[in-house]
Amino acid sequence: MNGHKEFQKRRTALLKKIHPQALVIIPTAPIAMRNGEYEYPFRPNSDFYYLTGFEEPEAIAVLAPKRAEGAFILFNRPRHREKEIWEGPRAGQAGARKLYGANQAFSIEEFAEKLPNLLIGRKEIYCLLGINPRFDEILFAAANKVRGRIRNGLSYPGALIDIGDLLHEMRLIKSTSEIKTMRKAAEIAAAAHVRAMKACKPGIPEYQLEAELLYEFQRNGARYPAYTSIVGSGANSCILHYNANNQIIRNGSLVLIDAGAEYHYYASDITRTFPANGKFSPEQRAVYNVVLEAQLAVIKIIKAGLPWEKMHETALRVLTKGLVGLGLLRGNVNELLAKQAYLPFYMHRTGHWLGLDVHDVGHYAIQGKWRKLQAGMVLTVEPGIYISSELKNVPARWHNIGVRIEDDVLVTSKGCEVLSRKVPKTVAEIEALMA
Repeated sequence: MNGHKEFQKRRTALLKKIHPQALVIIPTAPIAMRNGEYEYPFRPNSDFYYLTGFEEPEAIAVLAPKRAEGAFILFNRPRHREKEIWEGPRAGQAGARKLYGANQAFSIEEFAEKLPNLLIGRKEIYCLLGINPRFDEILFAAANKVRGRIRNGLSYPGALIDIGDLLHEMRLIKSTSEIKTMRKAAEIAAAAHVRAMKACKPGIPEYQLEAELLYEFQRNGARYPAYTSIVGSGANSCILHYNANNQIIRNGSLVLIDAGAEYHYYASDITRTFPANGKFSPEQRAVYNVVLEAQLAVIKIIKAGLPWEKMHETALRVLTKGLVGLGLLRGNVNELLAKQAYLPFYMHRTGHWLGLDVHDVGHYAIQGKWRKLQAGMVLTVEPGIYISSELKNVPARWHNIGVRIEDDVLVTSKGCEVLSRKVPKTVAEIEALMA
C-alpha cells in the first residue's frame, strides 16, 4: 500500500458519506489468547485497518467531521521501553501522527475519559458493535454520561448506526493499490498450489502437502494463510470445509486443496483437485471435466453489468447437464433445475466477494434484486461436484470423487482478469505437471 495516503483517501471518502455532525468510532480486533499466557498472532480488524493502516493491537480510530483540531483521532498504546524490549516497538502517539496521518493521537488509556467530550454536539454515532465487548461498555457509558448532562444545554447523539453498510460498499470496489496487492496474493497462492501438486504422492499424510503450501506462502512474504488450508483426499474431498488434514493419501484417490495466502492483509482463495498418483481415472476425469466446463462458462460471461446470480445460474445449468451425461441424474435439465435435483452433488454457491476478508463484505443483492458487477470487484468462481459414498443409488465407481475448481477473478471494464491463472487446471496440464 502507498504509505498512509491510500488510507487518507478512504477516510476522506467515508466522511463525505456521513452527516457533518456525526462521529465514526471503530476499534481494532481484541487480542485473542491461544493458551496460558500466549496469544494468537495479532491481526487488526479489517474495517479498522482499511481506514487506518494501523497494525498494532489496543487501538481505536475516531473520525470527527468539521473538527477544528482535525478529523482523524487515533487512540493507541503509548511507548513503553520495558514492554517494547519483550514485544517489539510501538508507534506511540508521535508515530501515529507521523506514520499514519492522525491529526491527534492519545493513549488508549485515555479513551474512556475523552470520549464523552467527543460525543457532545454530535447527532449520530457510526460504529461497529459486537467485536470488542470492552469497547461497547465504554461507548454506552460515555453516551449515558453525556445524556445525563442534557439539562446543561448539551446535545448528544440520538442515533447509533452500524457503519457496515457504508464502509463495506466502499471496500467492495478495489483501488489500483488493492488490486496490485491482491494480484500478488494470488500469485503466491498459485505457486503454492503448483508446489503441492509436484510434491504429492500416494502414502504421504495430507498435512505434508499443507506444509508445502505454508512454506511457499511464507518464503514469498505471506506470513499466514488467509484461512485454514483444506487438504482433503479420497472421502475427505467431499467434505466442504474439511481441515483436519491428517489422513494418509491413498493411491487412486483425488486430492482437493482449497488454500489461499494472506498478503498485506489481503486474501487469495484458490482450489484445485488432482489425482494423488498423477493420473485421473476415467470416472475422475469425467467428473472433473464437467466442473471445469462449468467454471470456464462462468468466467467467460463475467463483465461489468452482469447480475450476480447469473454466474450461479450458469454453473448450475452446466453442472446439471453434466450430471445427466454422467448418468448420476435422469430427466429433463430444466425440470431438474426447477426441483434442485443437483443439491446432493452441489450444495454451495458458485462464488463470493474477496478482499481483506476471504468471504469479503458487501451486499449481493440490493432492495431484493441481485446487484450487477462493477469494475474493481474481486470475486471467486468455484463450482464443484461431490459424490459421497453415502449417497444412495450411486454406483461405487463414482464414490468419493469430490471436485472443486476455484479461481480469483477481477471484474474489469472489458471483462475480467483471472488473478490465479498460473495454476494448471486442465486434465492435460495437471497430469503433465505431476509427471
